[in-house]
Amino acid sequence: MLDHPILSDAARNGVRLGLNRMGRFLDALGAPHLAVPTLHIAGTNGKGSVVRTVASLLEAVGLRTGELTSPHLQHVNERIRVRGVPIADAALDRLLNEVALARRRWSEELGDEGAEAGALTYFELSTAAGFLHLAQEQVDVAIVEVGMGGRLDATNLVRPEVSAIVSIGIDHTAELGPDIPSIAAEKAGIIKAGVPVVLGPLDGAAMRVVRAIAADRGAPLVLPGEQYKVGANRQGQLWFEMGALQLAEVPLALPGHHQVDNAGVALAMASLFLQSRGGLPVQAAVDGLAAVRHPGRLEWATPDLLLDAAHNVAGATTLAAYLRSLPRQGQRTLLFGSSSDKDPRAMAVALEGLVDRIVTTHCAHPRALSAGTLAEALIGIGVPVLPAGPVEEALPLARAGGGLVIAAGSIFLAGAVRELVGIS
Repeated sequence: MLDHPILSDAARNGVRLGLNRMGRFLDALGAPHLAVPTLHIAGTNGKGSVVRTVASLLEAVGLRTGELTSPHLQHVNERIRVRGVPIADAALDRLLNEVALARRRWSEELGDEGAEAGALTYFELSTAAGFLHLAQEQVDVAIVEVGMGGRLDATNLVRPEVSAIVSIGIDHTAELGPDIPSIAAEKAGIIKAGVPVVLGPLDGAAMRVVRAIAADRGAPLVLPGEQYKVGANRQGQLWFEMGALQLAEVPLALPGHHQVDNAGVALAMASLFLQSRGGLPVQAAVDGLAAVRHPGRLEWATPDLLLDAAHNVAGATTLAAYLRSLPRQGQRTLLFGSSSDKDPRAMAVALEGLVDRIVTTHCAHPRALSAGTLAEALIGIGVPVLPAGPVEEALPLARAGGGLVIAAGSIFLAGAVRELVGIS
């Protein structure tokens, strides 16, 4: 389903970071977040790819996986998956009504504090429903993606067997802080005493913060180049080393060189989780990496239409690297949309020289910048900019000039374009 009335109503509460409200509600639900073994994944970019890859690796050894991710591309069901399959409409409706009933009962029990129950957010309610579903389904392992930051994120009530911080970059500065050390401290808030933390490649400032917090909490760090090693040959095939697991010349299903680092984090997480369960066999690792799917991330919708959910500067930089690897044939048009809490000019500058024109657009999301406002933000960047209105009008205009169209700048835009070209 596109959305649900219970979630739409909760959306009016906006974004409210904090654990007390969510913790009390999950307790009222019977603590479903503690019902199954869990892996917890934070990061500015790449965490969704790591969730999908870990799930695929663990499915390849016969485990029944559950995934909680956000946001969704097209349908809210995508946030809750068992064995890679999004929850069915009927099951989601039942769950959300069950959660809403629990919220009403909790509100009555709170008495004068009952407004606290009514203040639960879209993310908190959908996450609570997800925990409840995975508990009811009795999955072998839940793979949980942090929504925003980590320390105060609603998912940070889990007790994981392994955690990961995939990357740390500038994003959500209003909530997480203005610089890398501040954001790193928020991401590292998922670190738990004694729980191993797999890291992707972090810069020096971020690494210093994460090391200090991990040391303070007695959490072992699992570092690239130290506890595990990962890289790729000239053909983009992965090699990986961690203990007994040695891989060489393994093709990756997800495109882009950045997926090598993401695969390294996922392999290290899966290996640690399976350490006491017989380990991760080489063939299962190869099969799992080949089976990963992550729509909207460097996804070729058609031969002349590339979709990417890049929605911050780090994502735009990754998209730029991928575009550089492609042969330049004909005109390239960037169909560009952005949310109001992002830095669209910096994203566009990262792609400057790799596209011939920019067509600005917007989709039906409350945080979307209008095409005109977005075009104004790009004045003077050195690439022709054409404001084109809503995506339904902008996509045909972008494609009319021929050549390659790259739709990027917003997860919501990638989802809207998928809908328009008939990908469900």
